[in-house]
Amino acid sequence: MEILKVENLTFSYPLTTSPAIKNVSFAVNKGDFVAVCGATGSSKSTLLRLLKREISPLGEISGKIIFDGEPLSSLTPEKSASEIGFVMQNPEHQIVTDTVWHELAFGLENLNLPQPVMARRIAETAAYFGIESWYEKKVSELSGGQKQLLCLAAVMVMNPQVIVLDEPTSRLDPIAASEFISALKKINRELSVTVIISEHRLEEVIPISDKLLVLDNSVVKSFDTPRNIAANLSDAKLLYSMPYAVQLFHAVNGKGECPLDIREGRRFIEENFGRETTALPTPKYTHSPQTAICFSDVYFRYERNLPDVLRGLNLIVYENEIFCILGGNGSGKTTALSVAADLIKPYSGTIEIFGKKIKSYKNQSLYRNCLTLLPQDVQTVFMRNTVREELEGAEEEAEKLPVDFEKLMDKHPYDLSGGEQQLLALAKVLAAKPKLLLLDEPTKGIDSASKHRLINILKQLKSDGMTIVVVSHDMEFACDCADRCAMFFRGEIVSVDTPSRFFTENNFYTTAVSRMTRGIYSNTASLSDAVKLFTLNKGGEQV
Repeated sequence: MEILKVENLTFSYPLTTSPAIKNVSFAVNKGDFVAVCGATGSSKSTLLRLLKREISPLGEISGKIIFDGEPLSSLTPEKSASEIGFVMQNPEHQIVTDTVWHELAFGLENLNLPQPVMARRIAETAAYFGIESWYEKKVSELSGGQKQLLCLAAVMVMNPQVIVLDEPTSRLDPIAASEFISALKKINRELSVTVIISEHRLEEVIPISDKLLVLDNSVVKSFDTPRNIAANLSDAKLLYSMPYAVQLFHAVNGKGECPLDIREGRRFIEENFGRETTALPTPKYTHSPQTAICFSDVYFRYERNLPDVLRGLNLIVYENEIFCILGGNGSGKTTALSVAADLIKPYSGTIEIFGKKIKSYKNQSLYRNCLTLLPQDVQTVFMRNTVREELEGAEEEAEKLPVDFEKLMDKHPYDLSGGEQQLLALAKVLAAKPKLLLLDEPTKGIDSASKHRLINILKQLKSDGMTIVVVSHDMEFACDCADRCAMFFRGEIVSVDTPSRFFTENNFYTTAVSRMTRGIYSNTASLSDAVKLFTLNKGGEQV
């Protein structure tokens, strides 16, 4: 039974010459789990927002959106608000109250439900999502994963038939992201709530999806089961976004049923890979004798009566390396970048940038062809009304990035997709020509094909002499681009190693390929390494 039907939907933003969505048609059955994917700027967010009347973008629209047998525009305010839930990419943009309990109650209060009904729903929802232990906390005290789970719970307390989610895990560490996806699966399977989700990290989403909706150049390119789409891929950009089991299958010209998840990928390896060679030679790590960043016993807290965020942090980043910092939400990674950029000051310890104490950089000299930070909230970088104005002086850098800015020039930066905003901000910070580039979650909202191009850009910048420090939740990105990776935990660095050793020795902060090959091959963390081993063992041909 159809719960949602879209017919010939076309939408154009004001003052644009081409539609963002063009003749889109598809139908979703009640209880389906549908993943929406496509390249950065393919209008995934636009389509999803059109499904939620209250946040539908302004512009010219034609076609039909039918929900539960009624036109979306004809739904009563109560039905529209309660039966179609929406979870945004950034929980900070969705949370409207200051405490957890009040956030759960907010929607129900607006529906003017009787107090006993509200109390029962809130209690039941808090228990279902495991929120009881932090029920009375301030929202500001929650981790990123808890905030996003709270947003989901605040939607579910309204008893929706459909929940729409726009890249909800893009700001979460791997463990929090996995827990969030598990919660969605539980809601879908146990409560028969229809889920429509856009994601760039599809490793865990595709195996539990009933349908995959692929957007390309404003139109629906495919709408089928994930296994059918995965088995018949012809688009390299779409292949990059698939789970690594799918990518491995196609990279070695696999035969038979295409694997979709880690378990199926491991079975495919065991049945098709030889084991004559079980490991590749590990390149020796070497580094410059000069340091770019040196933290010595650095302590920092945001307020005198709050606990330390950085707890005796010691860290050395050498000149001309790409150094990736990984760890859980709230572990202090972003704080460490802010301290390195001299945006906040520690109360104890010393920091040196290129061998010079940070306090010795006077009159903004730290930021003149020396250090630049791309913050996690890239909207703070924008100060103009159009992309064209933002790119003044950064045209050369923009041309190198994996996005066509030409068609975006007259848009306001805030009207771009999350991935487009990320790349626009990156172009701006690169225009400062820094020797040391600090990046906080640079792949957030960017499709997998664009990530591969970004990796090549970062490696070229390194070869040109730049030092790059990246905070990321993207394990595969870090594995493919870093010279060294570090694990941040409770305000300290607890381990540092080369990617092959770092990821193959971790159980949770690791790559999909490492999980698939563990116990079969050694030091195999990247897809390219797995394909090389397959070829060496004559299990197939590399393509």
